[in-house]
Amino acid sequence: MTSTDASTDPRPDASARTGIVASPETGTETGTVHHDTGSGPRSSPFRHAETDRDAAPQFVLPLVVRIEKTAPPARTDALETAARAVLVLLSDERATAEDGEWAQAVRDWQDARIRKVVRRARGAEWRRAAGLPGITVTSRPAPSGNGTSAEDGPAAEDQPTSGDGPTSGDGPAAEDRPASGGGPSVAAEVRVFPPVPLDGWPKELAKLQVSGTDLDDPEPPPAPDLTGPVLWLSPHVEMSAGKAMAQAGHGAQLAWWELDDAARAAWRGAGFPLAVRTASAERWEELIAAGLPVVRDAGFTEIAPGSCTVVADHPALRRP
Repeated sequence: MTSTDASTDPRPDASARTGIVASPETGTETGTVHHDTGSGPRSSPFRHAETDRDAAPQFVLPLVVRIEKTAPPARTDALETAARAVLVLLSDERATAEDGEWAQAVRDWQDARIRKVVRRARGAEWRRAAGLPGITVTSRPAPSGNGTSAEDGPAAEDQPTSGDGPTSGDGPAAEDRPASGGGPSVAAEVRVFPPVPLDGWPKELAKLQVSGTDLDDPEPPPAPDLTGPVLWLSPHVEMSAGKAMAQAGHGAQLAWWELDDAARAAWRGAGFPLAVRTASAERWEELIAAGLPVVRDAGFTEIAPGSCTVVADHPALRRP
């Protein structure tokens, strides 16, 4: 898995906004570009005129994906679940309420460079991670192609823990869980935690591996529902599963910041349905020119500098 950073400059008067930052762990740099969509009020926390984000204390958003040795999740399911996990945390009242227990950590994280680190865990490692305050998001592939099902709504999947133990959706404790539906992969499980200082990781998370087992799709994912949100991956770059999970999370976060309150409420109320798919070359060019949020990588590790990696295509952000 790979750590990835992102930043934005969402000043209302900017027609194009860019940012690039460096990861102290891997050297990976990621920035974002997104254009004015006229979608309504924005509440992105960045105001470059007010805050020197490089000088601010640096925080990171940890995500841990469960990868059991003999029954890993499908790659696309893991990417979609990671993106939804970021959205679940951003919308949780513990992060949004003025006096929420995670609110200060989220504000500190958003005042600096937006960093996300994806690590993997299995067995006892997963159980220890699940005992820390956070939210576990679980998803199973659905016939709709959006990577979610009726059971994936907030009431079913997003039961938070207080830090005393795992959620009821944490599944079997054994390392070798049976695959669902008789297939080679199981439902993806991703646990997202409130931001932590770069040098202040809980020991249960600090010991988890950043690199290692990659993920594959047993079968090509179905075509996405184009009436819903789609995070489009570039057809021109190859990314490890961990890097792609972090990039998908960046794309989901940019879309969330661009939406007005009504669109956010509707998305959350539906359980954050979304799809992650790789665009065709022709569609990618159209998406890049469409004025939608775009994640750009500076390319110190896996891909070339300046590569655009994800376009966040939400219906409420599309131009008429």
